[in-house]
Amino acid sequence: MEKFIPSYLKVLERGGFIPRLQLAREILSSCSSCPHNCGVNRYAGELGKCYSSHLPIVSAYTPHFGEEPVISGTKGAGNIFLGNCNLQCVFCQNHEISQNRVRESLNTVSYERLAEIMLELQSMGCHNIGLVSPTHFAVPILESIYIAAQKGLAIPIIYNTNGYDSVEVLKLFDGIVDIYLPDFKYGENTSGVELSKAESYFDSASAAIAEMYKQTGPELILEDGILQRGLIIRHLLLPNGFSETEEVLRFIAEKLSKDIHISLMSQYFPAHKALKNILLNRTIRNSEYDKAVDLLHKYNLMNGWMQEADSEANYRPHFDFSRTDPFLNDK
Repeated sequence: MEKFIPSYLKVLERGGFIPRLQLAREILSSCSSCPHNCGVNRYAGELGKCYSSHLPIVSAYTPHFGEEPVISGTKGAGNIFLGNCNLQCVFCQNHEISQNRVRESLNTVSYERLAEIMLELQSMGCHNIGLVSPTHFAVPILESIYIAAQKGLAIPIIYNTNGYDSVEVLKLFDGIVDIYLPDFKYGENTSGVELSKAESYFDSASAAIAEMYKQTGPELILEDGILQRGLIIRHLLLPNGFSETEEVLRFIAEKLSKDIHISLMSQYFPAHKALKNILLNRTIRNSEYDKAVDLLHKYNLMNGWMQEADSEANYRPHFDFSRTDPFLNDK
């Protein structure tokens, strides 16, 4: 069996980065990087809803062992945690970096530095490069992959996104990104507005995930047990039905494929503004978890992973300037 070659190396070889970068730069000059379509010129320092310029923000980077087994493997995913966000989720577990724009502005880096970080993680032996919350920095990420690929990057790229993505931008990553790891947060639009300040979240996320599926199909390509190419859809269970799990799973089964791999996540714990919301200020009940598992069976979505029902204590990040791994329990 031939060794898997990341798709971006094939694009690099045939000179395919330059026309994509030209299109990407136009997108950022009147920003339509995500469905907010703010229209600001981020190259001129104008800020939209993500409060970000054209330069990426790197809050932390580290080999990470808390992803799905086929991603973390034995050497870890090379996760790069990007600061700020195009969503403002009231329950965000990463709110220290996603909604703290004054502090995070101190972590701004150049395209070249982001490329260096990718190469550092590769040199540490990581199986892949996991771009965590990449949506609002999609254009600088494309710039940095181009730089890193020329300097020897040769492991798969993971686009680990909240799902509120632009189909136009995702098409630029066709043949660049081999692994998509989107959240599918809500099964209709109302919760997206109320909990994440995102208009038409379901409509936008379903279109974005359909584009990801179009690029990868349902099959996971593995090499020595490690994912090289494919799509895994994550769904975080929220208290009191706010995640609208049945609607999410129905869409996947009926509009995409029953063969898609689902990662059902029960790690929710009340964080950020959810601490003051009586409907969100608790972890998931066993009955809510059991109902979600039953729905997987109802829609015959049998591929993937499920976190244990009481997993909320195992995935609590702490982002500060003194640590490299936000998931180390050394605080």
